Amino acid sequence: MTSPSLSICCLGAGYVGGPTMAMIAAKCPDIRVTVTDPNEQRIAAWNSSELPVYEPGLQEVVESAREKNLFFSTDIKSAIRESDIIFVSVGTPTKTYGKGAGRAADLKYIESAARMIAEVAEGPKIIVEKSTLPVRTASALLTILRSNSTKASFQVLSNPEFLAEGTAIEDLENPDRVLIGGEQTPEGLEAIEKVVAIYARWVPREKILTTNLWSSELSKLVANAFLAQRISSINSISALCEATEADVDEVARAIGRDSRIGPKFLKASVGYGGSCFQKDILNLSYLCEHFGLPEVAEYWASVVKINDWQKTRFSGRIIRDLFNTVSGKHIGILGFAFKKDTNDTRETAAISVCRDLLAEGAKVYVYDPRVSEEQIREDVLGKAENPNLIVVKSALEACSGAHGVAVLTEWDEFKTLDFQKIYEGMLKPAFLFDGRNILPHQELKDLGFRVFAIGKSF
Repeated sequence: MTSPSLSICCLGAGYVGGPTMAMIAAKCPDIRVTVTDPNEQRIAAWNSSELPVYEPGLQEVVESAREKNLFFSTDIKSAIRESDIIFVSVGTPTKTYGKGAGRAADLKYIESAARMIAEVAEGPKIIVEKSTLPVRTASALLTILRSNSTKASFQVLSNPEFLAEGTAIEDLENPDRVLIGGEQTPEGLEAIEKVVAIYARWVPREKILTTNLWSSELSKLVANAFLAQRISSINSISALCEATEADVDEVARAIGRDSRIGPKFLKASVGYGGSCFQKDILNLSYLCEHFGLPEVAEYWASVVKINDWQKTRFSGRIIRDLFNTVSGKHIGILGFAFKKDTNDTRETAAISVCRDLLAEGAKVYVYDPRVSEEQIREDVLGKAENPNLIVVKSALEACSGAHGVAVLTEWDEFKTLDFQKIYEGMLKPAFLFDGRNILPHQELKDLGFRVFAIGKSF
């Protein structure tokens, strides 16, 4: 067996690192790819038939390369030592302490990764930022690496991910663009070209963009901010539609036909979630404030405020329609993941809605086809206990005996439920709250449901 032409390791086996490295391994069978993580349970899952990340098509990609040129390991130091290119895909959560708490990115995991690399690396190494980072983080990385290593030389690149959960494999297979930023020096440009050559195995060269480091780091934050801004914009209009008898889907369709606007990310809902949008906007807002731009900071912070308001508005509507009290009432929740085709629950609107209903004394029955009971309980309750949160195994079970049912994730299976049977099993009047606008509202009304849908006035 011939030795690999290149060896890559990735620090972090989460929603970005795992799928991205699996695709590189599948497309580049001559490159050895090792995905590392200190979490033994997560690595064991990557080596099993039950992956820790759910994405359509991911299982097949992993199995096509695993134990051939794709490996998952907790031996992080050995992987660093043996690799030519190190992708850093560790968490960058919002700080919960100190200066910038609630807004700035917490870079402790990034710094820890840099210090470990500096400790064990030997020879030339290319470090690739895959995590979403504040602008000029690469400068701090280089300082740590070069100040703590005498056996290695480093180039730091920025290669932000632009994956949408639920379509990550499709996005990796055929991306809109791949962005790689690096120092504009001969050494930096050479490092950029080495990473470009990996992606060019399957991505057309014209789709691979190269920039300086700072532009690449900022582009990721700005891309997520612009996408979230569109969602908050249409969600703000959904409230106006309900008040004026306009239809938010018709408004979105009309403005989306304008070529300057386009139709994407104009779907009104109970609110956006996921690991990136809120975290990145808050980070962008904090950076603007740090660099003396308070008006810009306030502008971007308002995008998050609208999203939080939309979640609260939705749970408030449930309470109001149920005669201003949900105390002791059974509310069925259909969907907990922040979007369909993923088991990711980070910042999902369902957390906020469930907490609001539990705070009002409701009995909340939650069903999601991909999210575990353990995850739901941890997200909603933390370490607390509440017997009014009940996680069930089917949509029908969540709805049986309910006063009201709320759809919070747009899982396809919810579109084909037997709503006649659900209606018959609910208390009357039977309320249905469509937080994703995926259901046939007129048919439901004809069955006898009292229907509320985002941005609709019935």
